[in-house]
Amino acid sequence: MSSHATFATHEHRLSLAEILDVLVADGLVARADADALLAAQRRKAGEAHPLVVIAGQKWPSLNPPHRLLGLEELTEWLAGRVELDYLRIDPLKIDFAAVTGVMSSAYATRFGVLPIQVGLREVVVATTQPFLREWEKEVAGILKKEIRRVVASPADVARYLVEFYNLARSVKKAAQTSGAHGIGATSFEQLVDLGQGNRQFDANDRHIVNIVDWLWQYAFEQRASDIHIEPRRDMGLVRFRIDGLLHQVYQMPMSVLSAMTSRIKILGRMDVVEKRRPQDGRIKTRVASGKEVELRLSTLPTAFGEKLVMRIFDPEVLVRNMAELGFSEQDEARWHSIAGQPNGIILVTGPTGSGKTTTLYSTLKQLATPEVNVCTIEDPIEMVEPAFNQMQVHQAIDLGFAEGVRALMRQDPDIIMVGEIRDLQTAEMAIQAALTGHLVLSTLHTNDAPAALTRMLDLGVPAYLLNATVLGIMAQRLVRILCPHCKEAHPPTADEEAIWDHLVTPWKAPRPKVFHRAVGCIECRMTGYMGRIGLYEILLMSPELKKTTSGQIDLARIREQAIREGMKPLRLSGALKVAAGITTLAEVVKVAPPAEVAD
Repeated sequence: MSSHATFATHEHRLSLAEILDVLVADGLVARADADALLAAQRRKAGEAHPLVVIAGQKWPSLNPPHRLLGLEELTEWLAGRVELDYLRIDPLKIDFAAVTGVMSSAYATRFGVLPIQVGLREVVVATTQPFLREWEKEVAGILKKEIRRVVASPADVARYLVEFYNLARSVKKAAQTSGAHGIGATSFEQLVDLGQGNRQFDANDRHIVNIVDWLWQYAFEQRASDIHIEPRRDMGLVRFRIDGLLHQVYQMPMSVLSAMTSRIKILGRMDVVEKRRPQDGRIKTRVASGKEVELRLSTLPTAFGEKLVMRIFDPEVLVRNMAELGFSEQDEARWHSIAGQPNGIILVTGPTGSGKTTTLYSTLKQLATPEVNVCTIEDPIEMVEPAFNQMQVHQAIDLGFAEGVRALMRQDPDIIMVGEIRDLQTAEMAIQAALTGHLVLSTLHTNDAPAALTRMLDLGVPAYLLNATVLGIMAQRLVRILCPHCKEAHPPTADEEAIWDHLVTPWKAPRPKVFHRAVGCIECRMTGYMGRIGLYEILLMSPELKKTTSGQIDLARIREQAIREGMKPLRLSGALKVAAGITTLAEVVKVAPPAEVAD
């Protein structure tokens, strides 16, 4: 084959021999390897796309930097060779209802194409067979729109062809079914095996079952932390929270949304008929891989119907060590110095969604050895953990945090976790537990660690009791992590230097030679970020600090003394993560309060 080998442009399906010839001509694959694969495939009967077959060989490219020729790399190469744009399909950006109306599932499968986007003048269609074009004029004529072809991974197109059309079909059938609202059953297995068909439902309900099943699997794949099902006047919205930001996923008819909410409420053992008052529930699901994931449910009556939020708890967070959560070596040493004490109070502060529960659960998991009794009182129980004895608050029967701690005190505990200190009664019970020889961990909502002391005093706790029981306080926030695939180093701009200097004043941390910026790529959905990590501010109650809290409270003085004793404020903690290339200055400024502001 000459070095000028290229693709034939007439109407045809790509063959393995043709693609291998061009790969060899481009210097990516050795001729001997290509011939051996071709000979081996001739002995096999298979319908797999040629790119899938080649990707299965896991060949490194012969050209520097010798990247592995995976399916995405091969697809991108093919797109460049046939002079079409390459597209990594992101399901979050696709309107399933619109794209599945462009052509039938059978038609799309026949030509290896998948509609991706429908605009006023143009329809974007992903193809795996760039030289099959007979469908193009036909579809353009029917839709009266231009067709723009892009090349996408054969594996993605094959997968989403099934998923998109099945989902659209289920939504359509569910909307047509007169009994869509009437999902009812008396008893359900609390553990829902996703992808198993859930055969206990009759045939009339299968469309709603399919939609809910898809929704959960999809949320787990997309790393969502919350699923929002929101009623509107005409259509219902489904949104996922990913890395702290909400993304709209789907719009569906209100009748279908209502039926979905009813099914989820039944699985969560909630009152399906009651739609006028908020309710809480939980579901444990098992995904196709066998991993269990817990969902915490919360409903809220709104102007257009019942809004449902599902918070996703991955049990794997409990096995993360402190470094994975974002603790530096110094932070971890300071935290363990107080968490290892036999008695006293440890407070974790921060706004909702700042990772306080994860930190507490991870800490308790490490402390929960067979020799100790760990008890919790929560509202609600976030994650069920066999190593703890967990109790839930029930206000209807006057079982609040204070009553819960009082009951736990008679259970011979070593360590008690109180979900939140909200009032003087709970604070007094927590202090009583600490004074009688127990280690108590709890949360508060304050701006930073020193402000937790004033919050406790505001609740009415005497300063001498705080000094006698509080071991330490940790404030925390979550920042988004720069995507490792696309983050870009650059010399600091004048603005960035000014922000850095402001963040680290008066600690004089050396300014890094380079900063990193968020760029955006297919791996991170063009956001520039992937995942989140914690910033921590740990205050240890030393004898000197106790002196500052015994008289008139001066937050600035407390903060100054704590910093002198080794506390890194949240903004400094964030600045160090910026210097390490983990996050950006904008993220730190957005979430970390200025150190000089008193609460």
